[in-house]
Amino acid sequence: MPPAGTPAAVNGRLKVCGTKLCNRYGKPVQLRGMSTHGTQWYGRCVTPGSLDALAGDWRADVLRVSTYVQEGGYETDPRKYTDLVHSLVEQATARGMYVIVDWHMLHPGDPYHNLDRAKTFFTEIAQRHRARTNLLYEIANEPNGVTWSRVRSYAEELIPVIRAQDPHSPVLVGTRAWSSLGVSEGADESEVVADPVRAANIMYTFHFYAYSHRDAYLAVLSRAADRLPVFVTEFGTQNYAGEGGDDFAMAQRYLDLMAAKKISWVNWNFSDDHRTGAVFKTGTCAAGGPWTGTAPLKPAGVWVRDRIRTPDDFPTS
Repeated sequence: MPPAGTPAAVNGRLKVCGTKLCNRYGKPVQLRGMSTHGTQWYGRCVTPGSLDALAGDWRADVLRVSTYVQEGGYETDPRKYTDLVHSLVEQATARGMYVIVDWHMLHPGDPYHNLDRAKTFFTEIAQRHRARTNLLYEIANEPNGVTWSRVRSYAEELIPVIRAQDPHSPVLVGTRAWSSLGVSEGADESEVVADPVRAANIMYTFHFYAYSHRDAYLAVLSRAADRLPVFVTEFGTQNYAGEGGDDFAMAQRYLDLMAAKKISWVNWNFSDDHRTGAVFKTGTCAAGGPWTGTAPLKPAGVWVRDRIRTPDDFPTS
């Protein structure tokens, strides 16, 4: 169980209520936290010390555990990567954080390619952790190159598999065109509004990178959040590859909108990758820290840590 007084203990099991994510008292909440990078590459960045810093120094209330399916991840050693998720769920819970179990499918973009693997993975995760009150399941990171109806059909096949083990935890459904609610492939949220997933206690994911994804994307997020339960499970202040310069002004516009509409968010990423979107300076993880304060952080890390720590100090629209 999460320790008393921590976010996961205070708010308890979350549930979707209308277009919001609500705590056990039915009050809308906004989670703010970080996503790991792919654990096949950057597992050394997710340690007891770094998680202590994330929960204590950063005051994050959610950790997204990104398990890549391809790219040297889960499919190469399902036992290893499933056990790693078990461990990180337990460690985050011990620090009072919520955990998003992210099935990080990316290439190929059709989630059906990994349906059987997903059923195996989520069955075990949900069975092992069904009694926990701090889990959310993200079943398809960034579907791309496929129709919304195919993504919806995948969700409707996988969600009952999870529900058979864990009837209560929210499920986060990826949207098409790299979880852009369709906008990156010329559509928008209306296709989801018109043809939603036939399941309860679910949310739809939206990803953005502020340097690349500007007013049109912001408008889609704003409209969608009035009609659908939306969770921003990945964002950055850089371009869509998590590289290049930081556009903190555009990112702040997103954060203001998300604060005003109680949209939960997770930043990409809690590693020391060479890209500007990784919060730690290169070499930090190999050296085993330091993890706290701003000294080990790149500019994007300093910015997002400030906004996780002191959300009320920043304006809301």
